[in-house]
Amino acid sequence: MPRFAANLSMMFTEAPFMARFEAAASAGFRGVEYLFPYAEDARALAAALRDTGLTQALYNTDAGDFAAGERGFAAVPGAEARFRADIDRALDYAAHLGPANIHIMAGIAKGPRARATYIENLAHACAQAPDQGFVIEPINHRDMPGYHLDNQEEARGIIAEVGAANLGLQLDLYHCQIMQGDLTERIRALAPVTRHAQVASVPDRHEPDRGETNFPHLMRVLDETGYAGWVGCEYRPEGETLAGLDWFAPYRAAQGQPRKTD
Repeated sequence: MPRFAANLSMMFTEAPFMARFEAAASAGFRGVEYLFPYAEDARALAAALRDTGLTQALYNTDAGDFAAGERGFAAVPGAEARFRADIDRALDYAAHLGPANIHIMAGIAKGPRARATYIENLAHACAQAPDQGFVIEPINHRDMPGYHLDNQEEARGIIAEVGAANLGLQLDLYHCQIMQGDLTERIRALAPVTRHAQVASVPDRHEPDRGETNFPHLMRVLDETGYAGWVGCEYRPEGETLAGLDWFAPYRAAQGQPRKTD
């Protein structure tokens, strides 16, 4: 049975960010992810996790200035110092939040030099914190033009080249469907390197049971592969978040409620 983590950057946006932890727990989620924690105090985030009994499944390294077109720095030649500072910051937060995985954002860069930079920076991060899980994610070119990594098999090759036990794949089925499709066979083939999964409908990135993919089937395939990680719900609700959670009902009933601490 998949373990679902609510993405608090996209879901429960009817409430202020720090109130979304309680909203997610009350809705039955047992884990959370979000894009970036860095605008909030790490201790306050840790308290929110503790008070709601939620697990931190994932967050990203800093992407930089989105308005200026930045999307991370791991594959950007000449930005090695910035990347290393961002890894240090992500790990400072990890000391408080205990994330299962940190997604290392590659950035907007192409070519052999960018690939060499990416490999070197990934190896540095994994060696810096060998007990921390890290993931890389292929992202579709419609949502993020020019992003360094867009292909699942390419990501698997990079993971093999880095050769670190704590580096794996963030298999976002939304991005994968847009770029490559054949989701059933890709889930199976990529199972050995998948450390985190994400879902949303295609093409509109709404609730995962809508659009062109068969969501219950894909979750069964994940189960068949023995996947035991989190499934992040990185989607934009079509209306109010709670009104669109019918898809979650059978999974919520099976997993029970998160345990809150006193």
